[in-house]
Amino acid sequence: MSLCAPIGGESGDVLRALLGGKGIELLAVGISEPNAVYVHDRRGGDRRPIVETPSPGLHRHELDELYGVAVAAGLASDVVLLTGPGHEHVLPAETYTRLAIDLRANGRRVLADLSGAPLWAALKGGLDVLKLSEEELRAERPGLEAGADMRSAVLRLNGDGAESVVLSRGSEPALALIEGKLLEAVGPRFAEVEAHGAGDSMFAALGVGLASGLETTDALRLAVAAGALNVARHGLGSGRVTEIDRLSRQVRISPVA
Repeated sequence: MSLCAPIGGESGDVLRALLGGKGIELLAVGISEPNAVYVHDRRGGDRRPIVETPSPGLHRHELDELYGVAVAAGLASDVVLLTGPGHEHVLPAETYTRLAIDLRANGRRVLADLSGAPLWAALKGGLDVLKLSEEELRAERPGLEAGADMRSAVLRLNGDGAESVVLSRGSEPALALIEGKLLEAVGPRFAEVEAHGAGDSMFAALGVGLASGLETTDALRLAVAAGALNVARHGLGSGRVTEIDRLSRQVRISPVA
């Protein structure tokens, strides 16, 4: 597993250290500015922001270097996950269009978890799987109501360029469009400890499942289980593979009329 990312400054050094020993190959592109940092106080049980530094924008040569590293690593992989920076100014949205086109043209499966301009840019290039949350979808399509409106919006994303779509909806069952069929995925319910990061856990599990050779429906089971387990833990994305795999057997998938 490889992670392509711009790394710079003292905060970049900390990121390198945190990723060491995690089984992740860091393919870093050196940048002139330090990586963004946030500090949260969770001693009271809640997440209280203390400070957040801005994300640096990439210069032209840094962007070219990152693109080259990403596309080369993608062609050496079967499945590629595209995620977005914390702020859209970091790199041009059309970077995602180019990546989606170039990687899929060379037979790679491309998944994306994006919002805003990067989302529509990636859809323009074409995606095998798009993962997004109901909150993100409502931000992109204001005025959406629950039920039929949400299902129609998922179908529209297929027309916009996503072959499959996975929509997380908090405590509600996830919606998915797979092979032209609209599905509902119901996972185990847990008392909420930490809701942040559940969508990221789902996206990571989708990638792991597809890279392991699972069918998209079975990868969806794994994703729903990972998201459910994240909610029950204090950490973000800290669930273990064995637990997620066991929980995936409790996920029920049924067609939506």
